[in-house]
Amino acid sequence: MQMPPPPPTTGFPFRQLARDAGYAAVLNILCAVVITSITRRPENFFENVVYSMCIGMIVLVIADGARLAMWGAHKRPRWPVFFAILAVAVPFAQYAGIALGGLLLGRSVPSATETASKSMNSMLVFTLLAAGAAWLFFVSRDRIVRAEAALALETARAETINRQALQTQLRLLQAQIEPHMLFNTLANLQGLIALDPARAQTMLDQLILYLRATLTSSRSENTTLAHEFALLDAYLGLMSVRMGQRLGYTLDLPPALAGVKLPPMLLQPLVENAIVHGIEPDIDGGHVTVSAAAQDGMVALSIADTGRGLHATPGQAGTGLGVANTRERLAAVYGERASLSLTPNAPHGALARLTLPLQTP
Repeated sequence: MQMPPPPPTTGFPFRQLARDAGYAAVLNILCAVVITSITRRPENFFENVVYSMCIGMIVLVIADGARLAMWGAHKRPRWPVFFAILAVAVPFAQYAGIALGGLLLGRSVPSATETASKSMNSMLVFTLLAAGAAWLFFVSRDRIVRAEAALALETARAETINRQALQTQLRLLQAQIEPHMLFNTLANLQGLIALDPARAQTMLDQLILYLRATLTSSRSENTTLAHEFALLDAYLGLMSVRMGQRLGYTLDLPPALAGVKLPPMLLQPLVENAIVHGIEPDIDGGHVTVSAAAQDGMVALSIADTGRGLHATPGQAGTGLGVANTRERLAAVYGERASLSLTPNAPHGALARLTLPLQTP
């Protein structure tokens, strides 16, 4: 996995140096605790803290300051160069830190002979070990930061790919619905031209209205209930021209729900399913009622018909392409937050009920 490019920075990253100083302060206190434990002189703990702070902070300012100045907060340093800086910084910080600590504690600055003593050399080794531990900590932290940045980048890319795949899937499902309805209408229109030209003209005009209404929806990812109900009005108007008195319909959309968002053409396949499988096979026809209501942060959409019912026509009742596609679209967009149920309608017919999250602009 490639690491993401570092973000552009301007000037010295003082905030990063301050954060590193906080970590270094904790490490310096731990070093003072270790030294106090080794020497078994708890009365010298405060002095050990002062010296550790002075030495550690000087190492930090030189080594970490050089790292941030040369490579920034997000680039990996060139380790040979950084080790050379560390090799110079640690001995200098050892002497300068002891001198500064002595001044703070009212002690004399050690001479060159004292600096070269065995105890001072042992302290230098300890400082090198502490600097090495700090280096390992900062390296591990930087790796974690880069890994988290890479993971966030890959997650964003995956979400983009999933969103694009979802949009493609929805368009494919919608493309399966539109030709099905269009071919049925054109077939009926072809037969009606010879029998009743005036009625055929009315149906053609209604078809044009419907296609014009669907043009915008078919190209958008989301629509509103107001627009969806307008599409249903155009579609049911088209079907009523074809079926005449055998089809009646009612659309009930409360004004408060007009702006609720949902995928385009989600209800039309279910309305078509009610007509094709419920009302059209019945000689007496029937009535379709489409309604919307808000319930506990959800929106309930109902398509009820008074046709032949779910089990009146074997192999056809309630199992059309529209129902299957609607279930797939609901699952793709909402997951388990949405549902579709098909139940008998009293006294006869079928009832399709959708429950969606109530989303408004």
